[in-house]
Amino acid sequence: MEQSPNMKDYWKEYREFSLPVPERFSFPLDVFDKWAAITKVGTENNTALFWTDGEHEKKFTFNELKNLSSKGAGAFRKMGIKKGDKVIVMLPNIPEWWEIMLALMRINAIAIPATTLLTSKDLEYRLSATDIKAIITTDEDAPKVEDAIRNLSTIPILIIIGKRPEWIDYIEERNSADVFEGERAFSDEPALIYFTSGTTGPPKMVLHTHASYPLAHMLTGKYWLDLRPDDIHWNLSDTGWAKAAWSSLFGPWHMGATVFSFYKKGKFVPQMIIETLQKYPVTTLCGPPTAYRMMAKEIPAEQFKFKSVRHFVAAGEPLNTEIIEIWKERTGRYIYDGYGQTETVNVLANFRCIPVKPGSMGLPVPGFVVDIIDENGNPALPDIEGDIAIKIKPERPVGLFKEYFGNHDETEKTVRGQWYITGDRAYKDEDGYFWFVGRADDVILTSGYRIGPFEIESILIKHPAVKESAVVASPDEVRGEIVKAFVVLTKDYSPSDTLIKELQEFVKKNTAPYKYPRKIEFVDDLPKTISGKIKRKELKMKEFSK
Repeated sequence: MEQSPNMKDYWKEYREFSLPVPERFSFPLDVFDKWAAITKVGTENNTALFWTDGEHEKKFTFNELKNLSSKGAGAFRKMGIKKGDKVIVMLPNIPEWWEIMLALMRINAIAIPATTLLTSKDLEYRLSATDIKAIITTDEDAPKVEDAIRNLSTIPILIIIGKRPEWIDYIEERNSADVFEGERAFSDEPALIYFTSGTTGPPKMVLHTHASYPLAHMLTGKYWLDLRPDDIHWNLSDTGWAKAAWSSLFGPWHMGATVFSFYKKGKFVPQMIIETLQKYPVTTLCGPPTAYRMMAKEIPAEQFKFKSVRHFVAAGEPLNTEIIEIWKERTGRYIYDGYGQTETVNVLANFRCIPVKPGSMGLPVPGFVVDIIDENGNPALPDIEGDIAIKIKPERPVGLFKEYFGNHDETEKTVRGQWYITGDRAYKDEDGYFWFVGRADDVILTSGYRIGPFEIESILIKHPAVKESAVVASPDEVRGEIVKAFVVLTKDYSPSDTLIKELQEFVKKNTAPYKYPRKIEFVDDLPKTISGKIKRKELKMKEFSK
């Protein structure tokens, strides 16, 4: 069951915390390899990675991965990849992804993780956005790469996990390579680039330094994930999403925990997640709200019996109060919602040492000054909606990206006085807890009222007919905009005019009546980014283009 929270512990840590940044830093040398030298009682070495496809299992100690990635680094050097070179890593959740990410960091190349869901046109965009030295993928996804590079004058180095004509076989090259354990770079030098998932426009290149992600994700692993060396942590994220860096790479390994990976081609289904938690000794789980909603809405309560899981966290989008309460009732444990962006490490969270307010974003992570500010950059009063902002002056926090690479104007747009503006709207209550309203672009303006979509979605999901919903603005001649809800139904319900009226009345009874959705459209599924976030902008654009 949950531990009794103690706010004094949080405030003491928050006041006293500091994260020293060394002049030079290497995640492999200064974090990962140090765990390789630490043994557990009764074991030869600490397990770094526990991988399975449900039938076969592979376990790698820190020492084994150190040796493999050091030989991988030697192989990359032999191929001509050097410090500062940009390398797209488009691999699924296979052990080679972790090995290659470590290997690239050892030579201080700039890794660009990419999901295997990318199309050839997505790859063309990335190749046109910046200079790419090499692309690493599997034989399954190689045809997309070949299609994307067809019209390039300079062809990147093509590296494959598998065998294919004109591609370099990574495993073969690694096995014959000399060991190169790596060297430290300056902490403010480039380490990673992530393309944003593009919920509010075309993807931008988020540039992180060796300090802002590899070092600062210590905060994520220690405070929000609450990890220890004896934990086995499972993150449901795709390797191409920045959340993999948060919760499948830097966060867990800063704390010496074991990363668990379950790889099965195709989408995760709720039953598969439940069965995996029942079968394997996972102690902590990180998943997107979509996965938790599906499990809570589709899986019978009696199946929520997990022998080893002690801690659940969610990130990517805010998690509805209803789902958190269902989870607590079924498992005896809360889901601890956390907030951050591709541009940041974890900056707001519900921690195990503070009382959980279901549905809230929690409190600031140590090392960050976070507030709600108005359009003039002044802190807002409690319960007044404003922009979520991170203080960057006089001192910029360590866990914040360096810039949108090659896009100075977009970088400058994120600054308002002494604040970095996240683009998300929220308010703070009297206790300092943050409550999400919506993306600034998603807030609905109707007859002079401002309505946050998340509030309406959180009410709708309480109804047994609603599996998931997305609320957006729809044009209206009289009111300017009205609330429209796109609703995915649970399996026991079918679309009907009667159900529309029932859902509208349900919202009216649970919030101010003017907020109810005047339009409801039933859909089979909702458009989402590759990281699982609902693409409200796409739905809104369709409404306004009719």
